[in-house]
Amino acid sequence: MNEPFHDGLRPPLIMGILNLTPDSFSDGGRYGDPDSALRQALAMLDQGADIIDIGGESTRPGSRPVPPEEQELRVLEVIRRIRERVPSEIPISIDTTLALVARAALDAGASWINDTSAGLDDPAMLPLAAERDVPIVLMHRPGLPETMQLDPRYSDVVTEVRDHLAARVEAALTAGVRESRILIDPGIGFGKLVEHNLALLAGLGRLASLGFPLLLGTSRKRFMGTICGGVEPTELMPATCATTSLGVMAGVQVFRVHDVAGNRQAADMAWAIRRAG
Repeated sequence: MNEPFHDGLRPPLIMGILNLTPDSFSDGGRYGDPDSALRQALAMLDQGADIIDIGGESTRPGSRPVPPEEQELRVLEVIRRIRERVPSEIPISIDTTLALVARAALDAGASWINDTSAGLDDPAMLPLAAERDVPIVLMHRPGLPETMQLDPRYSDVVTEVRDHLAARVEAALTAGVRESRILIDPGIGFGKLVEHNLALLAGLGRLASLGFPLLLGTSRKRFMGTICGGVEPTELMPATCATTSLGVMAGVQVFRVHDVAGNRQAADMAWAIRRAG
């Protein structure tokens, strides 16, 4: 399971989100203690998650950086507890842009890195991924979370995101990360307006043509609430499942979601249809 590629014969992977933060946009503060976090992780695995993605810093629009010591305080004990309860072949992903936090998380039992800055926030991140030989997710994020939504502009968002990801892949390869350890993420909702997010979803096939596994993270994102009549993030599971089904048909391999059971069903159904075709 530590190899992110699927070979076309296995269904896509579901990555369950475990935010250990007080200010995440839809579930901040719900899993602030290790006991509740462990229960949620085990519940997501029971519902069909293949990976648990743990973060100690919110990256929602407008959020501010969290020092590495605070991130570690939030995530390390939870990672240790989960690793004690689940088999080693089930990946735990650390969602951070800081190499110090990633290294400590890997030492505690994590086995993937999910970096929303694609190695740009911390020049030590890509060398760390190479040194530890772990999968790393490289995401497109223009600027910093606190400013990225102020005035995002693109002339051709799919081409620009694709080119950016290609450049970050090249940086990872140059740092020594093995090709088979790299995933890419278009960064839905990160420095993008509604029309940009929709264009990227429509253009997933072009992003997949880069030849690296795609991770899609649309779960409960604000742009879907706008489209769906202003509903709250926690009411957006059906919309998220729609994008999961679309993503499977476009070749996405990993889906990062809050609502595991519904998205597991959506992914499995879409995968069965795709295989039949």
